[in-house]
Amino acid sequence: MEWLEAIFKRSPEIALFLSLSLGYLIGKIKFGKFQLGGVAGSLLVAVVVSQVGVTIDSGIKAVLFALFIYAVGFESGPEFFRSLGKQSIKEIILAVVLAATGLLTVVVCAKLFGLDKGLAAGVAAGGLTQSAIIGTAGDALTRLGLAADEVKRLQGNVAVGYAVTYVFGSFGAIIMCVNVLPWIMKRSIRDDALAAQAAIQSGVQVMGPGQQAAAPELVGRLFEVGPAQGRTVAEIELIDKAIPVTIERVKRGGSFVELAPQLMLQSGDIVLVVGRRADVLKTAGSLGREVYGIDGMELTMQHREIVLTSKELDGKTVDEIRRSTSNEVRHGVYVVGLHREGKALAMTPDLVVRAGDTVTVFGAENDVQRVAQHVGPVLVPSIKTDFVYLGAGLVVGLLVGLLTAKIGGIPLTLGSGGGALLAGLIFGWYRAKRQTFGNLPPGAVQILKDLGLAGFVAVVGLQSGLQAVTTVRDHGLTIFIVGVIVTLVPLLLTMLIGIYVLRYNNAAVFAGALSGSRSANPAFGEVLDKAGNSVPTVPFAITYALANVLLTLLGPLVVAFA
Repeated sequence: MEWLEAIFKRSPEIALFLSLSLGYLIGKIKFGKFQLGGVAGSLLVAVVVSQVGVTIDSGIKAVLFALFIYAVGFESGPEFFRSLGKQSIKEIILAVVLAATGLLTVVVCAKLFGLDKGLAAGVAAGGLTQSAIIGTAGDALTRLGLAADEVKRLQGNVAVGYAVTYVFGSFGAIIMCVNVLPWIMKRSIRDDALAAQAAIQSGVQVMGPGQQAAAPELVGRLFEVGPAQGRTVAEIELIDKAIPVTIERVKRGGSFVELAPQLMLQSGDIVLVVGRRADVLKTAGSLGREVYGIDGMELTMQHREIVLTSKELDGKTVDEIRRSTSNEVRHGVYVVGLHREGKALAMTPDLVVRAGDTVTVFGAENDVQRVAQHVGPVLVPSIKTDFVYLGAGLVVGLLVGLLTAKIGGIPLTLGSGGGALLAGLIFGWYRAKRQTFGNLPPGAVQILKDLGLAGFVAVVGLQSGLQAVTTVRDHGLTIFIVGVIVTLVPLLLTMLIGIYVLRYNNAAVFAGALSGSRSANPAFGEVLDKAGNSVPTVPFAITYALANVLLTLLGPLVVAFA
């Protein structure tokens, strides 16, 4: 294996990508209904690869995790700020319960297994995957009035306990949140995520990538004029003044006729009619028979999103806008959707539109551009990322993560992860309100989340795997077993309280909240993968922020009570 060690020494990134590749391959294997998943698979493979001997810079881990957690916040920012309030009380209680049960479990295990204060604090840091406990516990040990050698020994034991228990701390949280929780609740994370998304959209049907309605609402049909002969284009279009159809092209005797409202239709004319399905069908009877495959009658229509910036339209209802807009302005354009901060709204007549809303329209390009002059700028679809906005968000988040506040001598900080998450939430929320800049396409968000999390977990395995296995071999399995208990018991107790006391009834929402209350980022990544949408992110963001504070406080508490 010396040749492999030499390769990893020269190029440690090979070990990283090997862990990702084999990890995701193993993660796809199903054992009955159980599937490990790519994140957990990458962690296990990384631990195995680490036995060869791999040295990889911690900066890579920090960069990957910052990208992951910022992308998560960016995607969920609009929904997160909408969800703040009394409805978040369950998440607050959940984070407190997990921190309390975690402390109790560590103290009891330390008594039962005879662990000293250093080992107990290390087990808390690794079993609960909260690295900040190492720092707060180490600082607390210096305040006990012990001899310098004893303090050094106990601080060394903190590192030992952490190294032995951290790998299972990450892996066990994945199993509990992704596999055990749905089994106990007898619910599917994926199904509940879809149900929650439907509820968020207020009954508005939202198509996924590559999906479209079998019977679309807006259609174009060709008719050969019969009964409509002698009537003008304007008369046909305004059979129903409330919801008109549009005649987009007229072909007469093999040549096209220039469209005008006063154009009188003749028998045998071929007309292209566009509109909502029900209105086109209602108009069909007065036009003539439907025809197909007429050369030159093809017309490209487009869906476009327009950001509402018009002060004249801001604050008006949909019905007021419809009645006050002239037929000349809205001719050929159909409003098919309205979004506010990323949420689809039902287009009821009494819906009040606001500046910053995104209006989805359907029509020919020249018609869309005409309407945009009265509404606001058109959002041109783009796959490019605004790296100015992305970079600024990450810089702000990482700077916030450097800030430290002391309470009773205990340093509290959001850390790079908490800072990047907070910045992602704010920048994502602001982007939803001002969509003319700051583009981060869904595909880019997904690759940042997937590569960031899996890479972060793989680096953790590569860095700590060898030390963990070596320490278990040298110190026996006692510390490892205690770590397993500290990982599983608080999660299980918190899970039962969440189900039977707090009455969580959605597996996707609860899995997000539970993984956040343990600051279990790998588990959260797997929950997101199972959910297939961002529903678990909002509860995760709330409990994660609290967990960073509450679990960090466990360091000096474990030192005091163990």
